[in-house]
Amino acid sequence: MTLINGLKQLNIEYDEQKLKQIEDYYNLLIEKNKVMNLTRITDREDFYVKHVLDSLLLSQIINLSDQKIIDIGTGAGFPGIPIKIFFPDVEITLLDSLNKRISFLDEVIEKTGLKKIYTIHGRAEDYGKNPEFRESFDISVSRAVADLSVLSELCIPFVKKDCFFVAYKSSEIDKELIKAKNAINILSGSDPYINKIKVPCSDIVRNMVIIKKKIYTPKLYPRNPGIPSKKPL
Repeated sequence: MTLINGLKQLNIEYDEQKLKQIEDYYNLLIEKNKVMNLTRITDREDFYVKHVLDSLLLSQIINLSDQKIIDIGTGAGFPGIPIKIFFPDVEITLLDSLNKRISFLDEVIEKTGLKKIYTIHGRAEDYGKNPEFRESFDISVSRAVADLSVLSELCIPFVKKDCFFVAYKSSEIDKELIKAKNAINILSGSDPYINKIKVPCSDIVRNMVIIKKKIYTPKLYPRNPGIPSKKPL
């Protein structure tokens, strides 16, 4: 009942098919986690709360109807796959630099029967300069564990003008926001808006950092692979 209670708190519609897709996702994750490191969270209830419900917090701050989303550094598929399951009309691209994770995500997509969801093996620094992907998404999101200044350089180039980059952050981000101010400005982002949201069925508080793209990102960015993390703006 944890998942259902959490979905009710978030006012997200569900049915038996969506619940089965989440169950299939969990089972595949646990099975694959035996041979590769996908997550430290293996308890079913923790999976529902810390992965699924946490991923769905995006729906509380942005209308997801018919949005085109890219999930940067998606890892085991968070937040992209839970969003796709419960908001099937969105188009989602999952980007990750590790091919083994992409192979796992392809298995999840096949098993769950999800449509209009795509996987890319590669680095954000490369695809952020690719004309097919650059400034072509309504929302870019990331739950990746990286400094906001780094994430901004990796994620903002994918977003259309007047659209949004959203970073899932912990409750302690004041210093990080100060450090990221220069990077966000250089990359044509607005001053961040912070939406604090409690993850249902838990005491966890998320800071959802929302950055609107004001104008086009300078062509110099993102810089070559590895540089954003080694030399943050």
